[in-house]
Amino acid sequence: MNNPFDLSADEAFEGWREQKLAASPTRLDDIVVEIDDPRRLTQAEHGAILDRCRRANMAIYVGNTADDPDKSIPTTLGAAFGLQRLDHNRGADDDAITSLTVQTDARHRDYIPYSNRPIAWHTDGYYNSAERQIHGLLLHCVHPAEQGGANDLLDHEIAYILVRDHSPDYIRALMHPECMTIPASYVDGEQVRPERSGPVFSVRADGRLHMRFTNRGRNIHWRDDPLSVEAVAYLKDVLHRDTPWHMSGRLEAGWGLISNNVLHTRTGFEDGNIPRLLYRARYYDRIEDA
Repeated sequence: MNNPFDLSADEAFEGWREQKLAASPTRLDDIVVEIDDPRRLTQAEHGAILDRCRRANMAIYVGNTADDPDKSIPTTLGAAFGLQRLDHNRGADDDAITSLTVQTDARHRDYIPYSNRPIAWHTDGYYNSAERQIHGLLLHCVHPAEQGGANDLLDHEIAYILVRDHSPDYIRALMHPECMTIPASYVDGEQVRPERSGPVFSVRADGRLHMRFTNRGRNIHWRDDPLSVEAVAYLKDVLHRDTPWHMSGRLEAGWGLISNNVLHTRTGFEDGNIPRLLYRARYYDRIEDA
């Protein structure tokens, strides 16, 4: 069977596209699942979350754990969907779960996720090596900000469709192995990450689509040829449109997002007496059967 992400397989793409658009949710409520305890999903709760992930590559669970800071909440729920291999990134805690809260120590202060500033469209781990790509992402809210801290969400498969509908050549440019380069990173003059180049869109060994992207304006190099410049500009335009598939919402205490590392943003926020705290788990795995 031809892969729909093969640019020479128009018929396969059209068939997949029709099914994808027919099934894709167009309201935030359509991806929300109310559950009891994320650590002990019922069969019905598990099935409902998996259904949303199959249709939208993501689901938002509304749990009853409130501000319980138990880190087994995200890891147990993730494991129920085949998410096992955690990414031990530099900002994470010793258990590989990242505590997303305002942090001013030397290890975190220069990185936007640990500030209250807004974050532009991106997928997580876009600076990772090819062998350590992030295919699954789970965010669990322990305590929201007093104001702000909302997320825009877009299924990366929808972004692919919108670009390919306009120009398959743009997809070809975005699949080039040198399309997007993240420069090397240094701390106190010592290199902590080498330069990393790779495609925006790629196809996994199992035939599923993967996306690696950041809309940040600094410390990023795009392939400097006319087609790539046009393709990147068009993709960025797609992200800032008001399409039926763009969704926006905020995680409250006990809520979480489980996804196949879809495109997302974060608005700026202001803390109250209790600082905003989200747990972030990044996985080398994709959600099982989704």
